[in-house]
Amino acid sequence: MTEPVTAAGTTTVERTIRIAARPETVWAYWTDPELLREWWGAAVAFDTSPGGDYLIEMAHGPVMGGEFVELVPHERIVFTFGWVPAEGLPEIAVGSTRVEVTLVADGADTVLTLRHHDVPAVFASEHGAGWAEHLGVLAETIARAT
Repeated sequence: MTEPVTAAGTTTVERTIRIAARPETVWAYWTDPELLREWWGAAVAFDTSPGGDYLIEMAHGPVMGGEFVELVPHERIVFTFGWVPAEGLPEIAVGSTRVEVTLVADGADTVLTLRHHDVPAVFASEHGAGWAEHLGVLAETIARAT
């Protein structure tokens, strides 16, 4: 789901997925660098305190980065997001967009909703597909581990 494009030419990309694990488990896969590596990429820098920086190198080479804005254990993570400039990557500066991840318990499962704000509209489809793929990998990785 993508919201309408704003006057500034940006939009919000939204994805929701049900994961067969409790929020505590899903949280760990977002905040533990070793678990993060299993589904998203290798943390080059990773300080999960508010204001802490992160850089994550994805398996096929691109590096994303930003800073953690808000962390409510087992419920909510907010971080800025962008790409380290490289050939073929969207021109979204490190930290120039904002991602909110909410985790809601539903029985033994977690409903994860991700909202990526301020995405340049020209890159919305690409980022929506990327988030859908990575959230699917997250769910599969957790299912294999539990």
